[in-house]
Amino acid sequence: MKFLAIDTSGARLTLVAVNGDTVVKQRGEACAQMHSVKLMGEIERVLALAHLTAQECDFFACTVGPGSFTGIRIGIATVKGLCLACEKKAVAVTSLDAIAYAETGNRVALIDALHGNYYACAYGAETEPPEFMTGEQVNAYLARGFAPLSAAELEIPSKCTDTAEGLYRAVLAKQNERADARDLTALYLRKSSAEEQR
Repeated sequence: MKFLAIDTSGARLTLVAVNGDTVVKQRGEACAQMHSVKLMGEIERVLALAHLTAQECDFFACTVGPGSFTGIRIGIATVKGLCLACEKKAVAVTSLDAIAYAETGNRVALIDALHGNYYACAYGAETEPPEFMTGEQVNAYLARGFAPLSAAELEIPSKCTDTAEGLYRAVLAKQNERADARDLTALYLRKSSAEEQR
């Protein structure tokens, strides 16, 4: 199996390149607002480390949200471009998948949505779709024994996971859900700040 996966939904740029037994995982330094500047160079770098070309990939994958509105659009546009240029399919995973798949058991993946709110998704015996939740709603999950996971430090104490490992495992789990890249759409669980302030 050969693929490239990218996550541009958060502050860190995360990439995974797989060429059979060769797996290159990169979870970069925080570079919010710079994904569009760094992404193509980092793609070239991880593909070279995996001894892989874009054309050799079986498919391309990206996170579709929730997270940074701009970051999500950058990732989706990049993967659409790669898929169309190389005539390959796309795999969509959520940024919550990239957090949660790094661990096992009953867990809830969390992303800070500001003002005491979170993007959240429960995994394990009770897997549920991603939601926009208040801190109180998240605490209700925690009271039921779900372990809190995140990609960065949150107000709610949580374990920071390796999102590169999570992205890798999530794509492996969803590789059979390949679809036409034109069908890739962003997962927005709330309006952007600009829309809310209108």
